[in-house]
Amino acid sequence: MVVELFLDLLSQPCRALFIFAKKNNIPFEFKHVELLKGHHLREEFGKVNVLKKVPALKDGAFTLAESIAILLYLSRKFNTPDHWYPSDLQKRALVDEYLSWQHTTIREKGCKIFITKVLVPLVVGQPFSPEKLEEAVEELNSALKQFEEKFLQNKPFIVGNEISLADLVAIVELMQPVGCGCDIFENRPKLVEWRSRVEEAVGKELFQQAHEIILNVKNPSTTQLSPELREHLKQLLKP
Repeated sequence: MVVELFLDLLSQPCRALFIFAKKNNIPFEFKHVELLKGHHLREEFGKVNVLKKVPALKDGAFTLAESIAILLYLSRKFNTPDHWYPSDLQKRALVDEYLSWQHTTIREKGCKIFITKVLVPLVVGQPFSPEKLEEAVEELNSALKQFEEKFLQNKPFIVGNEISLADLVAIVELMQPVGCGCDIFENRPKLVEWRSRVEEAVGKELFQQAHEIILNVKNPSTTQLSPELREHLKQLLKP
């Protein structure tokens, strides 16, 4: 029985799972949960993940939420190459360190740019605030400085000479602002070189396949949003 992965490649964590599963030849069934149509809010999906968020995994009768937990589950179940989540105690600790840090830094700040520039205008029907976008970009720039100095340093990848889950989780998050027109790699040669190595490690074709949707999301039509989702987002975006 193949694993079922409930994904929408508009989502960064979903892209990480998609790339990881494809790269490691993990047999899975792609269950498309269209976020902009509110499919994740449906009762049917709630039976898979009561949190009503993607990604989600179903393996027989077993279900699992949260992307990091799913990545680790797949790496163990399918015994993927050691470099993804090293058996070496200290290398694994470095992966864990990044995965723990990124939630409130790279992920949060990158999401803020996407929400400000794409999601808010889509929901309220008004242009984004340049001031709020500038503030969001500055916050991400600060996180990127920490990322380069603390995690990347002068290494090819976060944990050394080979790609790990840390690099994969990082790159999908950094592509989110790129997709809405903010080139955060500009004037960051170290980051550009790292991105190129990550793309090469996972395969450029697979990388492009995973990011095709987000790289064409700059001007989504308001008609893409279901009324239920629009109302749900309005409540979430209230100050």
